[in-house]
Amino acid sequence: MSGIRIGAHVDQEDPLAEAADRGADVVQFFLGPPQSWKGPKVAYAGGAEALKARAADDDVQLFVHSPYPMNIPTLNNRIRIPSRKLLQQHLNAAAEIGARGLIVHGGHLTVDDDAAIGFDNWRKCIERAELPIPLLIENTAGGDNPMARHLDQIARLWDAVQSADNEHVDRVGFCLDTCHFHAGGEELATVVDRVKAITGRIDLVHANGSRDEFDSGADRHSNFDAGHIDPMDIVHVVREAGAPVVVETPNADNGQKADIDFLRSNL
Repeated sequence: MSGIRIGAHVDQEDPLAEAADRGADVVQFFLGPPQSWKGPKVAYAGGAEALKARAADDDVQLFVHSPYPMNIPTLNNRIRIPSRKLLQQHLNAAAEIGARGLIVHGGHLTVDDDAAIGFDNWRKCIERAELPIPLLIENTAGGDNPMARHLDQIARLWDAVQSADNEHVDRVGFCLDTCHFHAGGEELATVVDRVKAITGRIDLVHANGSRDEFDSGADRHSNFDAGHIDPMDIVHVVREAGAPVVVETPNADNGQKADIDFLRSNL
């Protein structure tokens, strides 16, 4: 288990300095304001090529998280079409900095929408997308009509994206979030095996505590020692998944470093 890379979600201005501060060998960040529809922008002072080169020199893996407003499966054209455009822009920008993947939430519909249409919208998105790097779909915690909260929904989503006519469909992967599965009502003790039975893969783990109780539907992260998830359950998920890890926990009082150190010491 010593070979598992562990890091954190950090600010985008100098993610490698943030990595060094936490002792991280993986970092994840946004390429712009997370609540914005604006296109991606590399904030690193030297630009994309300099960031890519320094990450290679420092042996730090980069991941990019897509903006939150994006909703790929929605039936609302005014949201779905801009979401596809913004997704492609972020895939291209993330590829320019040498990122190992772009993370995107599975999305949701309104309560009265037909879920089958939402899953098919995911298929259409993958068919039309250029995938210069892996696109990692992340499970979500709540929503009235989510695409990726429960494992049966993830199975339908996975069937949809894998049926897409895209020569690089094998670059569609999965990001497992411990807080989201806990809050979404899925038991962490067995979730890795159950996910792999559906997807055959886990490409990244978001290792997060949860401020709220099991099946709350609330996406609110906590540090490992301050939430409703037994920290050893998070260790178990990380060990079983065997994938790179990003902690998206609060960093007050060096909380992210403490969570990273906890994982390393217990793996």
